[in-house]
Amino acid sequence: MFDSWLFKLRGDLQGNQKTLLAIVGIIVTIFIWSILTMGGNPIIPRAIFPDPWRVFNAFGELFYQNDLIQNICKSVGLNLGGYIKAILYAIPVGFILGLVPMFRGAFQKIVDAIRFLPLTALTGLFIIWFGIYAEQKINFLAFGIFIYLLPIVIQRIDEVDDVYLKTVHTLGAGYWQTIRTVYFPSVISRLSDDIRILTAISWTYIIVAETSADQGGIGSLIYKAGQRLGRVDVTIACLIIIMFIGVFQDRIFSYLDRKFFPFKYQTKNTYQGTNNLKIVSGLDAIIDFVISILTWIFIGVYLLLLFNEMSPFLDGLRPLSYLFGDTLWTIHFIFALILIYQLYNLYQKITKKS
Repeated sequence: MFDSWLFKLRGDLQGNQKTLLAIVGIIVTIFIWSILTMGGNPIIPRAIFPDPWRVFNAFGELFYQNDLIQNICKSVGLNLGGYIKAILYAIPVGFILGLVPMFRGAFQKIVDAIRFLPLTALTGLFIIWFGIYAEQKINFLAFGIFIYLLPIVIQRIDEVDDVYLKTVHTLGAGYWQTIRTVYFPSVISRLSDDIRILTAISWTYIIVAETSADQGGIGSLIYKAGQRLGRVDVTIACLIIIMFIGVFQDRIFSYLDRKFFPFKYQTKNTYQGTNNLKIVSGLDAIIDFVISILTWIFIGVYLLLLFNEMSPFLDGLRPLSYLFGDTLWTIHFIFALILIYQLYNLYQKITKKS
């Protein structure tokens, strides 16, 4: 039995096996949940842990009575804002500390000590510094991600293989050439996995940030519609929504990682004699084509909505402002990056053909 792929130690699962087991896992979880909360005298009282059907009904209540879509968009905007600022701060500061001995010697101990700060205790300071609106929440989230990301950047710099450094020095590379051709690509390719993992931390602290002032968001919704009214079903429904958003973000990061750093996925078990090159299947090509088409569609919709923001033609409605509020700049930033990347790819294809 233990020779089966189901029980093999550290065995690899194929794509269809992963999907099947994931579906089975969800079904089993819901079944156990139902067993524990069913009947007139359930094992777990419904007052402290409602049954699945009640939680499912809470989604409809959140949608129709609590502006669920708007609250989700505001939380996503805060999350993206925190990520953008943290990455823009952590990468240059991390490179300075990681590469220049003078700065590392002066500030390494401070960086190590900052990691132990209780972030929830800093909420009051951020309110004093930045007020109670979106700027405060984004900066709080950015700091929460920054203090974890900065030491990782320094660690990734230390992990750069000396073989590459010796090679570029042999070829006569200068100071900045070494940083540009060795350190930067090596660190960024590894850092993408770390940024992906930090998604969970950002959603942990966003709850703290949103409850500091009632301006909407999933965290505010949990407090107002869930905990303050004693609605456990609403609270659990909001938590499930956060999990789904987190999983969706994780899949996006995973796709982007494979898109920008394909070399990380090219080697597989070479010591076992298997092929060390990942073959692009027809399905992979179709998926990439569909994603490319959808990307241009999203860009088109965004540009229409952006034009509507400047010159409303939807009966005075501004959907982007309504959904994202003060965090709308994060959406502009993300779509600007996407548009630049798509135009660059288009330019590359045109120049190759010519």
